[in-house]
Order: sequence, then structure tokens, then C-alpha cells
Amino acid sequence: MSGHSKWATIKRKKGALDAKRGKIFTKIIREIATAARLGGGDPAGNPRLRLVVDKARAVNMPKDNIERAIKKGAGGDEGANFEQVTYEGYGPGGVAVLVEALTDNRNRTAGEVRHAFTRYGGNLGQSGSVSHLFQRMGLIEFDRAGVDFDALLEAALDAGADDVAEGEGIVEVIADPKQFESVRDALVAKGFASANAQITMRPSTTVALTGAQAKSMLELAEALEDLDDVQEMFSNFDISEAEMESLS
Repeated sequence: MSGHSKWATIKRKKGALDAKRGKIFTKIIREIATAARLGGGDPAGNPRLRLVVDKARAVNMPKDNIERAIKKGAGGDEGANFEQVTYEGYGPGGVAVLVEALTDNRNRTAGEVRHAFTRYGGNLGQSGSVSHLFQRMGLIEFDRAGVDFDALLEAALDAGADDVAEGEGIVEVIADPKQFESVRDALVAKGFASANAQITMRPSTTVALTGAQAKSMLELAEALEDLDDVQEMFSNFDISEAEMESLS
């Protein structure tokens, strides 16, 4: 399972998504406005916007909020003028960390990200220092308990997915980013309801963490995602179920 999926699973178990719903809404609104500004306000003709609107619906964002964000971005509102920035660094134990942000102030965001890395035993690196360890891909996740794995496997591969893998409580369908939407739509048409679907970064290798390093990495991940400008955090850390239970 990818480090991003591991982190997503941990957040679900901790109930962190519900606890931080307001902050999640704020970040998604910023992302919707930026996508509309760059590619237009019609989701049918703007794949990036369509994906983030689906993301908003998945966390039950009210329709009015979504429509206001689209109008704000498509109308060229100065408040929607954010730029995408990627930061690379190393967390505890030498794990690779990629941080994607939308910011209207590069200096502020860089300072906040650097502070989080330093506080929890990591360090911010140069551009290109860890990005070569990740590959952009489409990821569609399903709750393992509610899906017929064999049927999903067959449907996903027929739709053009690259791989289907079982994780801790989930099933991951992996697809080339260019095939992501067609694979997702094909699975929806066959009655498979996903828990999460997004374009993400998949690490080529993982680093197992235990004890103090595992604890610090989880704290770093939370600190980064608590930053208003940070949209996504990807990493190649791996923490076992047994280790998670010992840290709880």
C-alpha cells in the first residue's frame, strides 16, 4: 500500500477527517476556485475541476459552497489567485515527503512547511531531492468489507486499470492518470461505489518506521496537513498495524 494510502487509512481510523471537516472544506474551496480559474467553470470540459468537485461531494460539501467557489474562480476573483507549489524533504528515519500547496504567499508557506519539518525531526530538501521516488497515478479505493474482490478485479482490468491490490481494510485500483476517469466511470457504471478517488503520487519504495520515528512521522504528517496552504502530503513511510496499536 502506498504511503499516501497508509496515511489516509490512519486518518479514517482516528476520525481525523470528521474532526477537521471545516479545514478540509476551506482547502477544497481553494482548489475548486483555482481549477475554475485555470480551466474554466464547466466541470464537463475541465477534468481538474471535475475531479475536485467529486472530491467535495465525497466529503458532503454543500452544493451552494461548490457553486460559489466555481463562480469565484471562473470570474477571475483576485482572492482565487493561488499558485501551486511543491516542496520536497525528508521525515524521521529518512522517509521521503512530498508536499503540494496552493499559496498566495510563497515566503509564508515555505516558512511554515520548513518549521513543521524541523520541529518533527525532518528537513526540507531541494527541488528534485525525493520526487524521483514517486510516480503520479490514478487511485480508486474501496472499503474491503463491502466489495466482491474478484468481481472488482475483473471489472477494473476490463476497464483498463493497471493493477488491483488489497490493503489494510481497503482495495486499491491503480490506473494511469490518463485512464483514471474512464476506469472510475466504468466501475461506477457497474455498481462499485468508491470510498476515495484521486490522482496521487505512489512511491517506488517504502521505509518501515517503528517507535519514536513512527510517532514523529505521524506528528509531521498531521502538522503539514494542518497548514492552510497545504493541499496534499505524500510519503513513503510504512507503519505496521501492530506498531499503530502500540502508539495509540
